[in-house]
Amino acid sequence: MNFWLLSPELSVCGIALAVILLDLVIQQKKLLAGLSVAALAIPIAFTIVLWGERQTSFNGMLVVDNFSLFFKFLILGIAALVIVSSVDYVNKFARFQGEYYALVLFSAIGLMLMASTGELISIYVALELSSISLYALVAFLKDKKSSEAGLKYMILGAISSAVLLFGMAFVFGLTGTTQLDQIVDKVSGLVSGGQLWDSPALLLGIILMVAGFGFKIASVPFQMWVPDVYEGAPTPITAYLSVASKAAGFAVILRVFYTAFGIPLLSENWGMTFAVLGVLSMTLGNVVAIAQTNIKRMLAYSSIANAGYLMVGLAAVSSLGRSGVLFFLASYALANLGAFIAIIAISNKTGSDEIADYSGMARRAPVLALVLTLCLVSLIGIPPTGGFIAKFYIFNAAIQHDLLWLVIIAVINSVISAYYYLRVVKVMYTGEAASEEAVPSSIPLRAALTITSLGVLLLGIYPWVVLRLAEAAVAMFSP
Repeated sequence: MNFWLLSPELSVCGIALAVILLDLVIQQKKLLAGLSVAALAIPIAFTIVLWGERQTSFNGMLVVDNFSLFFKFLILGIAALVIVSSVDYVNKFARFQGEYYALVLFSAIGLMLMASTGELISIYVALELSSISLYALVAFLKDKKSSEAGLKYMILGAISSAVLLFGMAFVFGLTGTTQLDQIVDKVSGLVSGGQLWDSPALLLGIILMVAGFGFKIASVPFQMWVPDVYEGAPTPITAYLSVASKAAGFAVILRVFYTAFGIPLLSENWGMTFAVLGVLSMTLGNVVAIAQTNIKRMLAYSSIANAGYLMVGLAAVSSLGRSGVLFFLASYALANLGAFIAIIAISNKTGSDEIADYSGMARRAPVLALVLTLCLVSLIGIPPTGGFIAKFYIFNAAIQHDLLWLVIIAVINSVISAYYYLRVVKVMYTGEAASEEAVPSSIPLRAALTITSLGVLLLGIYPWVVLRLAEAAVAMFSP
């Protein structure tokens, strides 16, 4: 057992425990956020040092390679931005700030492990570790909406976990192993006749696993929890769920399906499955988002639609598609976090998440309105933002895989999405302001807004650094 390979996760665990202990003695609770973010430099440093490693430990349960390290960078960065953006918001539960930051860090450990596991049982344990913390965070406001959201998320999450575990049990029963790199050899023998239908139990196991993971990434038809949970959860946690949970979900899907089910016969079938789910997700998400009047519910359906765009990359079943998924996740994380951070500042002042209450916001808070506009433009996929490069990259992979029909549907959906994203921009810049009072924002919030907006622009103007990292991360998978 090589505990050095677990150094990023162990250091995050240490930070979370330190935050809980410091909460007992520190009077200025706002220091907890600064200490948490500063301490995250330690696991980030460990991750940098580990880059280029390709090792397994703990009997194959832990896999450390560029793929897992890419997601560790991403999740640690997301966690840091969420903590920074929470500095003003935590006044709503001032007595429990230490517990709040600690739960964010504990959930990050589970999400990081999801990208680093090479065995079915450890995948399930990592998923549950992140989920238990997230259930508590969603219900953290303790009001009616938040409590209902937490209960709904926990019940549906438990059901999806059971479905996932049932699918894993089928695969284990047929192959006699839970190691992903050993499952592929057994599966090759099961479908050696050339027809997937020759092994209906394997087919059922894969379908159940798709359903279980589908809940994590918020894809149709497993998205029923998203709107109410996103609306009821504390806004920083809504942002966290929309990007970190989705990133970890796609990480584990890529790991499982390209390692355990990566043989050509299987990849053709699950690739088409993801193509169909992608069409359903992007279409339902975009069409229903048009009718939303609450900005958090609108971005909830937007999150469903973006899961559909990401599944275009999965459907391509190629190296270009895999690296496209990783770049898309990085771009989407910056744009969505930036949008939600701006929403936090505005809702802290107005006390409302209704789109109508954003009227005239460009005059009251020009910087916030500009950042929110930039992030929404990136979510549409308009240059010169990272969202444009992400969609161009992922759609190109699908076209090269003869999925032109899928790209046409995705482009049409992107046009549909422009309507509800730009509706918010129109309200902010052309509507009458309910008040002339300025909307304040703290220094940490402005710092987070600066990082996300610059990131969105840099990925649109100079995407090559992240693209090269994404390509290096997926190079470990078979062509």
